[in-house]
Amino acid sequence: MPYSRQDLIALKDFYSNQLLKDTIPFWFPRSVDQEYGGYLLMRDHDGSLIDDDKMVWIHGRTAWMLGTLFNTVEPKKEWLEWSMSGVDFLRQHCFDEDGQMFFHITRDGRPIRKRRYFFSETFAAIATASYAKASGDVEVANLSVKIFSDCMAYADGGKILPAKFSGFRPSKGIGVPIIMINTAQQLRHTIDDNRYDEWISKWIAEIENDFVKHDIRCVLEQVAPDGSIIDHIDGRTLNPGHAIEGVWFILHEAKHRDNDPHLIELGCSMLDYMWERGWDKEHGGIFYFRDIYDRPVQEYWQDMKFWWPHNEAIIATLLAFLLTGNQKYAQWHKQVHEYAYKHFHDKVNGEWFGYLHRDGSLAQTAKGNLFKGPFHLPRQEWYCSQVLDEYLKDQ
Repeated sequence: MPYSRQDLIALKDFYSNQLLKDTIPFWFPRSVDQEYGGYLLMRDHDGSLIDDDKMVWIHGRTAWMLGTLFNTVEPKKEWLEWSMSGVDFLRQHCFDEDGQMFFHITRDGRPIRKRRYFFSETFAAIATASYAKASGDVEVANLSVKIFSDCMAYADGGKILPAKFSGFRPSKGIGVPIIMINTAQQLRHTIDDNRYDEWISKWIAEIENDFVKHDIRCVLEQVAPDGSIIDHIDGRTLNPGHAIEGVWFILHEAKHRDNDPHLIELGCSMLDYMWERGWDKEHGGIFYFRDIYDRPVQEYWQDMKFWWPHNEAIIATLLAFLLTGNQKYAQWHKQVHEYAYKHFHDKVNGEWFGYLHRDGSLAQTAKGNLFKGPFHLPRQEWYCSQVLDEYLKDQ
């Protein structure tokens, strides 16, 4: 059944209401740490705290989300104050002496561990940019530019991360160009620099040239430095949700560039390939990992359903439909939307559970942990309501 204008209006209202009356109220104000600053986000189904450690990258994500709500939905004083709490905590406690950010710290800001990637930095960059736009704080804006510059240096190899042994099988992952595209897109909305489009084009070209394999209809997570397939378990492992997240970043860029036809074609091809490989035709939902050649995957959670791939697929299928009018994408959007809100959404306490078994039954009840917080779900609901509002106004 094609989406009518009334269907799209109803979807816009649904996402907006879920965001503002269900998702955000689950987290705030209780997650603001009134003693040490920042956020206490490791929470069970009912909002009770299960751990008071803090994840640096989720602090950046959360501060960005709050600042973005202030900038685009409503300039609520509390959203700005809560965003500031996260930004201040990042500035005061989350940078090591070598300039790299920590990954996991104690409640009062003592370091526990770092990682060999720079995702904490990318999320700190968008958090500070979002807060700087909301507050007008020039010092924080300059910090955002500095952090993004460091990310660029990490991505290009000009700034060295802690050593990672590559042995006789060097590789590169799609995670770097994907995260850098979105980081640059977010900064472009908040901090003027005429080079963002050029950088984004470079990272999209890397994905297209090295990770998208049209002949076998897939998007790889990891390739050899020359873009060739590594025919070992790691090289064959696909992450459909991650590739689909990259899809909507590319489709968003197509929209930004006056519906660029090449980017629409690229994004839709990637979506087609990974939907074919990732959607569970028996139970519904998106598999976490697949193998290029349908061989066994190393990770035991390969057939589980995690929350965030469904958030990314809801955005990607909706954008694909709005940009192309192809009813196939409307049908896919309806499928993933209905599956996700039926199985992940906690209708008693709000927000989403994070982890399901393959058959859709609940694996565990945590809504906040080392990897889950107020980001993928509220970003999806915010973005979908915004893009639908824009689309409907233009029709």
